[in-house]
Amino acid sequence: MSYFPFFKEIEGASSLIVGGGRVALRKAEKLLPYGPRLTVIAPEFLPEFREMDVTLVKRRFHNFDITPNLEFVIAASDDEKQNEQIYLLCREQNIPVNVVDKPEYCTFIFPALVKKGNLSVGVSTSGASPSAAVWLKEEIEEILPNNIEEILEWLHAQRVIVKGQIEAEEARSRCLKRLFQLCMEEGAPLSDEQRNQVIGMERSRYEK
Repeated sequence: MSYFPFFKEIEGASSLIVGGGRVALRKAEKLLPYGPRLTVIAPEFLPEFREMDVTLVKRRFHNFDITPNLEFVIAASDDEKQNEQIYLLCREQNIPVNVVDKPEYCTFIFPALVKKGNLSVGVSTSGASPSAAVWLKEEIEEILPNNIEEILEWLHAQRVIVKGQIEAEEARSRCLKRLFQLCMEEGAPLSDEQRNQVIGMERSRYEK
């Protein structure tokens, strides 16, 4: 089965992780940069959890912990029967659920993830080869400029400027593409002069 790579806004989303061990910790570390409201339930927690912006509930999981307001749930305990029960409860309430190391009990999965500012790249082999997904992730990280966050912020700001100076949608698209290409070649945002040259070339091309 292949998983379609939806990108979902989870800032402020109520979410639950069941488990306080190393696997649960890795899931929390991946999620927290995206701003969800994470509750973690477990009888015991690794010390690192106490340094995180999460709500810790130190007890065993109960069925009533699965509530309709949850936007997703991760079952990462060392109790396989409990994890399966969490999956069934979530399915009954149409809550997205991930049971670690059990693809058949997942309605969503965690990709190998590259995150740099507004850039998020997820790589998945649908469980065929996690090693391949990690290798591709590392290759992507290698080719990205160190300041890709700054470049993307600059490009975002140029959209309004380009839209105000180039009327035709096709010409705007070409201009923005060229600005991106030049940023990648330079490894940095362009100067105002460089930007204006690109805009001028596209305007001249369009007006002809």
